This record gives sequence, C-alpha cells and structure tokens, in this order.
Amino acid sequence: MAGHIPGARSLATSRLLDGQGRYLPAAELRGLLAGVGADGDEPVAAYCGSGVTAAQLVLAAHEAGVESALYPGSWSHWITDTSRPVATGPA
Repeated sequence: MAGHIPGARSLATSRLLDGQGRYLPAAELRGLLAGVGADGDEPVAAYCGSGVTAAQLVLAAHEAGVESALYPGSWSHWITDTSRPVATGPA
C-alpha cells in the first residue's frame, strides 16, 4: 500500500551523510532536521518501510541534539491495522 503516516515528513537518510559515508557535522544535521520540522520543540518519531533505515535518522538526530524515538514496526506495521489513517501526497 502506498502512502505515509499522516503528518509525517520525509528526510532521506542519504542526506545525512557526507560524500564518504559519514554523518554530517551536528550543526548541518540540525539544519536538515529543522527543515522538516524536527527542531526539538515537538516530539519526533522516525519510521521507514521496516524500521531499519529510520534507526540511522534516530542516531543522526541524537548527534544533532534532537531527541527522537524509533517506531520500529514502521510502515509495514502501521498498515496492518486498516483503521489507521493513511495519507498520500506531499502533505
């Protein structure tokens, strides 16, 4: 099923890394996170298709000083309950 959890914002894990596979400096990570609304003022949860790549975002957020939580079931768990809402499109 295509879609995303309502209210979710996308930040590809590839954007967290420099050209050599290392995390960007903390200030740059904070800027990327703030750009998707994760500035530390509100709770942040990370998810992906199965929870694996979202763990990278949680680590990057930690390095940037932004508290976050991993939704380990991620999208594959979310869609197992048909009563949960599913959003499509950029919003």
